[in-house]
Amino acid sequence: MNERQEDLFGLFSPAAGVHRVPPAEPHRAGEEIVFQRSHRAQNYRLTLRRDGTAVATIPARGSEREAWRFIERHRDWLARARERQQRRPAAAEVWTIGTHLLWRGEMTPVRIAAAGERAQVCLAADVFRVPQLDGDLRPTLEAHFLRRAKVELPARTWELAALTGSDARHVVVRNQRSRWGSCSANGTISLNWRLVQTPDFVRDYIVYHELMHLREMNHSARFWARVEEVCPDWRDAERWIKRNGTLVGL
Repeated sequence: MNERQEDLFGLFSPAAGVHRVPPAEPHRAGEEIVFQRSHRAQNYRLTLRRDGTAVATIPARGSEREAWRFIERHRDWLARARERQQRRPAAAEVWTIGTHLLWRGEMTPVRIAAAGERAQVCLAADVFRVPQLDGDLRPTLEAHFLRRAKVELPARTWELAALTGSDARHVVVRNQRSRWGSCSANGTISLNWRLVQTPDFVRDYIVYHELMHLREMNHSARFWARVEEVCPDWRDAERWIKRNGTLVGL
């Protein structure tokens, strides 16, 4: 498992249940770990929720005792993840004229479009209709972004699937708050609509990442070799995500 990737993408299988248990191994005083058992997971996994709670996923044949040992081996990662979380800037709750948003990979101000009968704003060359120019524009703009994503992201995924010979069966666009994308064993690729806010090379990397999971449902060396073959600049995309992912709340 690549624990750094788990933090970036939150790529974990659905859990059968969530419960808090007493530790089977010595651990730090006052620490709470949430354990979730997943019958589909193949490996132990460790993630950090937005509220700061650490979550350990136990595979079908795993044990809580071994999960604690896994946690102990990844204490450094958990500490780094907590530190990054604490450094995250608070996202602007209200978007108004003049607010700078991440759009197509650039921080771009919301501006009033050319005067006309309809209220419109623009982000760079993209123009969006809004109910009014005052008040909070965020709900309207996010709805526009979601509609764009539902057109653009599946189209690009099918294009890259054809180029790589990947057997994707279905592509869905979702409002995911903790991951950029995910892949299911039945061939469904799920993508975060916020990818339309990122640069093209980052969007493509996430798509390639999920397409390669159709061949390797893990983060093994063999998986990363496949990613390298189809997306040689994936490390640049990772660095961009690490620096800028918090700008869209991830």
